[in-house]
Amino acid sequence: MRRPTARAYAASAAALAALLTPGQAAQAAGPDPAAAAATVTEKVPYTMDSSNQAAWWTPVATYKGRGQYTYFAFNEPGSTAATHRPAIARRDPDGVWSRLPLLDTSGQQAEFPDDNGHNQPSVARDGSGRLHVFTSMHANPWRYFRTEAPGGDVTDHAAELPDQGEAITYPIVTTAPNGDLYLAARVGAGADRRPGRLYRWDNAAARWSVIATFADALNRSVYPDDLTVDAAGRVHLLYEWAKAPATAFRHQLSYLRYDPSTGTFADSTGAAVTTPATPATSDVIQDLTAGEEWSIDNAYPGPAVQSAKLTLDGSAPKVAYRYRSADSAGNFRVHYAYPSGSDWIRQTVYDGPTTAALGITWDETDAGRVYYVTGSGTDRVFAATRPGSTWTSQSAAPGVSADRLAVRRDSDGNDVLYLPDTAHNSLYYGLR
Repeated sequence: MRRPTARAYAASAAALAALLTPGQAAQAAGPDPAAAAATVTEKVPYTMDSSNQAAWWTPVATYKGRGQYTYFAFNEPGSTAATHRPAIARRDPDGVWSRLPLLDTSGQQAEFPDDNGHNQPSVARDGSGRLHVFTSMHANPWRYFRTEAPGGDVTDHAAELPDQGEAITYPIVTTAPNGDLYLAARVGAGADRRPGRLYRWDNAAARWSVIATFADALNRSVYPDDLTVDAAGRVHLLYEWAKAPATAFRHQLSYLRYDPSTGTFADSTGAAVTTPATPATSDVIQDLTAGEEWSIDNAYPGPAVQSAKLTLDGSAPKVAYRYRSADSAGNFRVHYAYPSGSDWIRQTVYDGPTTAALGITWDETDAGRVYYVTGSGTDRVFAATRPGSTWTSQSAAPGVSADRLAVRRDSDGNDVLYLPDTAHNSLYYGLR
């Protein structure tokens, strides 16, 4: 279902475990020092490889046991400057960190070539306590590691996946309320099409299966952005389209919902969508604007989408995304979107230069929190909130020179921030 395009935009760490107060600098319309909650920030005690940077990944998982556990999947330095070794950093409720390396079939820590924007890890914890990591795939066969039981080694289980031998890119994964996992990835390396596919981990049976190819079209490539599951078990998907075979600049940010109880897909209005969806049949959040072209030129200067993230208010999707329009002076502005009737309402959150990293969580008081990274500055990670009619921003990690981010809301209602500082090979944990 193609959405109308006529919609106005509203203008709009401290080292180790030290407690930090919010910074005073803000870089958005109407900065307000009281706009964001205080953030507790600490440095993860393991060296991070500079290749640990992406926009699409899902590198954070949380679990509530005797307290909140946090799992950060990340790249450690490899044996050479051009390689990395994936691992999990686990933080227990007492604040103690432990390290879980990903082990290959020989029992050694797995090592892969660096490939910024592609070879980064995504992690999830299933209902039985097993950790699952998908990592370092840019049109490669599955690179999948998991534990057999809580506390076990993280070992190679790639042979368990369907679609053996396929070229996999951009794996994103999340946990459903019943303990199952859902995984979306781009599958294939064809010159004329690269579809998106959805998979399910049946936690009770401990088995992966294919649900469907959710998006596919001739001369188009699918870029998965995010997925999450609501309380009713419905899976919400966010993805972009690009001209095949691949490009840094994408178009027609789209939404899709899957209901496992019926095996059907729908758009944001609940209308059925036949899969695989195409650009013409997708529920498009950000359609083409003046001057926008389908191009595989990685120097293309025109309007385009680049990165997006999804959260839910109950079962209603809320989306943050970066879009460069003809009037944005070359900047990828940060936007917020949500469905209303048969359309999507879109607002501008921040209109300055940003990098390809976003996060979004839903908070009733703040009416949503959109996280983004500015193009420069000492504090670069900001949280924008909109308790009224205007988006205001404040530093989300004062004193931490992070230049990438990911965010996951835990079951206590706290935002867990994953903050890579690629210039200093450091990873930070934040809680707000």
